Amino acid sequence: MTKEQIITTAVALAAAVLIFTIILMIRRAVRHRKLSIDDMEGHEFEAFCAQMLALDGFDEVITTKASRDFGADILASRDGVTYAIQCKCYSDMVGIKSVQEVYAAKDFYDRMVGVVMTNSYFTAPAKEAVSYTHLRAHETDQYL
Repeated sequence: MTKEQIITTAVALAAAVLIFTIILMIRRAVRHRKLSIDDMEGHEFEAFCAQMLALDGFDEVITTKASRDFGADILASRDGVTYAIQCKCYSDMVGIKSVQEVYAAKDFYDRMVGVVMTNSYFTAPAKEAVSYTHLRAHETDQYL
């Protein structure tokens, strides 16, 4: 394995750990607080996700400003891996635009991993774009 392959594998593994951790935190919070993620406003969902990351020991958990955030709602890091996270609390399916936004945000904020999180589901084109760009996408079933 080349050095680049090892780094890529390590980043992918770190991203998987992050996502698993977020899913567990949200499940716990929903059970204990009887929260309905679907009833949250977009900014509430972003704040909720940021709070869960911070409580789980992520470093530098920062919510970006509400407008002109360049496609990332949360910036975080853990174990040397940096993340740009786009949060979408939607009643409809999440489309390719959100994937494009976090892909751009990942580079804009100089982050290693881009993640799109939603309480809903992704359209087929959005899933294809996630796969092609090596981002991470997490749908509602992964939280509940």
